[in-house]
Amino acid sequence: MKNALLLFAVPFFLGLGATASAAECFADYKAKRDNPLRLHYGVVQVTGPCSNSQARDEIAARLQRNGWTLLNVLSLFDASGLEERKRSAGQFYLRF
Repeated sequence: MKNALLLFAVPFFLGLGATASAAECFADYKAKRDNPLRLHYGVVQVTGPCSNSQARDEIAARLQRNGWTLLNVLSLFDASGLEERKRSAGQFYLRF
């Protein structure tokens, strides 16, 4: 009986841990492009760990592939902060 309980309990608790660590992470940022100078504000999903350094590295690489230079990461947030930033980001909302 104990073994049967363990067979069901272990996957259940492992599943809870996976769900908690898989929380979505988003960042808003400012970027520029030279010649002529263009600036934009955008929102992007961070796929790695939700930290400032991870977001900075990940966003900078994505933007650079598209000719943009990251100026700064303004904030990190979860999905509940998306709607309030959607209008401000315009065409750069979840673009990169």
